[in-house]
Amino acid sequence: MAKGFNSRGMGGMGMGGGNMQNMIRQAQKMQQDMLKAQEELESKSYEAAAGGGVVTAVVSGKKELTSVTIDPEAVDPDDVEMLQDLIVAAVNEALRKASDDAAGQMSRLTGGLNLPF
Repeated sequence: MAKGFNSRGMGGMGMGGGNMQNMIRQAQKMQQDMLKAQEELESKSYEAAAGGGVVTAVVSGKKELTSVTIDPEAVDPDDVEMLQDLIVAAVNEALRKASDDAAGQMSRLTGGLNLPF
């Protein structure tokens, strides 16, 4: 017999039926856990503010904008561009929080595997 091979396959790394079934069960559990985590994430809200709190944006775990609150003091007819920038900043920060939370949750479930989702 060639060095590194045995009756169970290459280098003793044979995949017996029990190992394969165990891997399938683990994959199915991971899939169930991920679906549950995704449902939990989608039910969350993420809030962020800009301009010292004069503009607040809330996004859902589905990464949809659900509300924008603007303090009347932030409304300056001579500087609409500033208000627009504050809204964009608040929305982007809320979306970043949602993405970071989702990535952290999925990383915990996959044990750091780099899966494409």
